[in-house]
Amino acid sequence: MAQQLPQLNLPPLEKLRIETGADGVRRIFDPLRGKFVALTPEEWVRSHFTAWLTGTLGYPAALMANEVSLTLNDTARRCDTVLFTREGLHPRMIIEYKAPHIEITQKVFDQIARYNMVLRAPYLVVSNGLRHFCLSVDHTGGTARFLPDLPPYRAL
Repeated sequence: MAQQLPQLNLPPLEKLRIETGADGVRRIFDPLRGKFVALTPEEWVRSHFTAWLTGTLGYPAALMANEVSLTLNDTARRCDTVLFTREGLHPRMIIEYKAPHIEITQKVFDQIARYNMVLRAPYLVVSNGLRHFCLSVDHTGGTARFLPDLPPYRAL
């Protein structure tokens, strides 16, 4: 099954749990949500990326949430993944995923910047599974800079 999905620039999933429902829809288990979700190309990226964050970079899964709701200009939106502070009160990082065939453009950065107008996280990450970008945001000075790599959790 997984061989039909694109190879990503991320470590392979060690515990790949995919099932096909009675409706014929393939689903992948999302450990952060604790349930099977439709296996879309974007979900394929999210699964690999969150596994990389928790398994390799030391991000605590207990501080991460997928599909976090927010309201922007009276419109309901959802952030793909949010990393919270240890107290769980404040967003520390927002992560936006795109399918591997979607190019990372200014439009994608504009989308995550709009989300950050509400959440005010100090780190923004964008990935299509092939290319990954991490920005450090200084809300006091109103500036952002690209980091060369996604930092391990202990360096945040």
